[in-house]
Amino acid sequence: MPGTEISPRRRSWVLATMCLALVLVVAGLSMLSNAIPDIAEGLHLSQTSQTWVVDAYALALASLLLVAGAIGDRYGRRGALAVGAALFGVGSVFSAFADSSSALIAFRALTGVGAALIMPGTLSTITSVFPPEQRSRAVGVWAGFAMFGGPIGMVASGFLLNSFWWGSVFLVTAIVAALALVAIVLVVPATKSDEHVGLDPLGTVLSALGVGGLVFGIIEGPERGWGSAVTVAGLAVGILALVGFILWGLRAKEPLLDPRLFRLRGFATGSATLLLMSFAVFGFFLVSIQFVQLILDYSPLKAGLAILPMCLVMLPFGFLGGTLSERWGQRQTITLGLLIALAGLGLVATVGVDTSYLQFVPGTIVLGIGASLAMTPATTGIVASLPSSKQGVASAVNDAAREIGATLGVAVLASAFTSAYRGSIEPHLAGLPADVAEQSREAPTLALQAARTLGDQGRGLTDAAQHAFVSGLHSAVLIGGAFMLAGAALAWFRGPTRVEEIAEDVLDAELTEEALAAGALVGAPAGDAL
Repeated sequence: MPGTEISPRRRSWVLATMCLALVLVVAGLSMLSNAIPDIAEGLHLSQTSQTWVVDAYALALASLLLVAGAIGDRYGRRGALAVGAALFGVGSVFSAFADSSSALIAFRALTGVGAALIMPGTLSTITSVFPPEQRSRAVGVWAGFAMFGGPIGMVASGFLLNSFWWGSVFLVTAIVAALALVAIVLVVPATKSDEHVGLDPLGTVLSALGVGGLVFGIIEGPERGWGSAVTVAGLAVGILALVGFILWGLRAKEPLLDPRLFRLRGFATGSATLLLMSFAVFGFFLVSIQFVQLILDYSPLKAGLAILPMCLVMLPFGFLGGTLSERWGQRQTITLGLLIALAGLGLVATVGVDTSYLQFVPGTIVLGIGASLAMTPATTGIVASLPSSKQGVASAVNDAAREIGATLGVAVLASAFTSAYRGSIEPHLAGLPADVAEQSREAPTLALQAARTLGDQGRGLTDAAQHAFVSGLHSAVLIGGAFMLAGAALAWFRGPTRVEEIAEDVLDAELTEEALAAGALVGAPAGDAL
């Protein structure tokens, strides 16, 4: 085993390098959330274009994670990590100098391809080099940084935007990508699966079409109309492709992902709760950072610092989540964490135009505590469900659950926000110049920008845009809360109690490496299957 072949000191350096690479990927999404108002003003982006700038990265990442994990398992995880870091850096440099929305969206998609090659390799490398008795602690550190990376990105981008133009956010991520590339080459050992790993081209295409079609339809719905041919076609393609992906996975000899793995409670519950939690949390990031900028009138730097209290609780409570799951059980810890996070969203849902920062920040802290508590046991449930030779699959599914959840969360909650915002501001646009009304209808950032040109009349538009923004925020947060509640219910009723119980499920299901390689998962007791 690789874990016995390297020194403890080097393992620590490997863990640090993987956490750096992980933070790079996670912060790549959250940094953009803070920069979106500046980018929207600089490139004159509509609300739909803003959503695509965010989701182009997340969509490429989520769509390619499974095949990227398989590539790392087959050809070597260090090579996949290095290529991913290089692509991430190149895409970030090009993004910094984009002069149109279409160019920025394309470069963000390229960056997302790099992120897809990086992310599954971080966790599978850790589980490969650490021996079983140290693996849980290492995964806990990884999970803590996975949650910590988002707020770190917001704070860092705030400092940059206070002194530089929006492109500086991308240039700094390019520098971090270069540092990660050097560390990967110098520190990370070469690891890959001992068995043959198939890449499943058809499964890759179906999974990408499924995620891409759903996200496309959800983003375009508010812009084109939910009954439009384009929206309906996107949603239909997504649903049909995902159904095809499941059916193909049941028949293929070497599927990208065997759907029968979800009969294992730890694997299924961990994946589902991570997806639902990420849906709510990343959608919250998108609207909350705009709240402190557009309603509290904070600069990008101050907006980043406003999220700092949330950062400070994530790492310690991520570690605590692992300890509590060993003492109380995974089902109890995940459920408790998600219910605490739901309470945080509930507090955020009470904000209004006159809300102060001291009234806003408790909700973010409570949300950070709950999400951190839930993430470590959910991740452990996934990686503990599969044998060591299949950690690439486990890592990719863990990452895919988070990223698909984040992608859909940004798309769904942004669409809900946009629909509520436009419905609220529309009655207040009568009597305004046509170009101002159209600009104000597109996005709150553009409405406030237009209001500054109207003199006394602009005060009414500013007030209408801010109230419409809060209406959109309430809609988005309430939907996110519903998904968080669904995750808590699933964890409580279907989650395993202990890590040992996960292992028992694996044994009961006769999940040998030979059976998994043949695409067969048989014999799961009815009481333990989903």
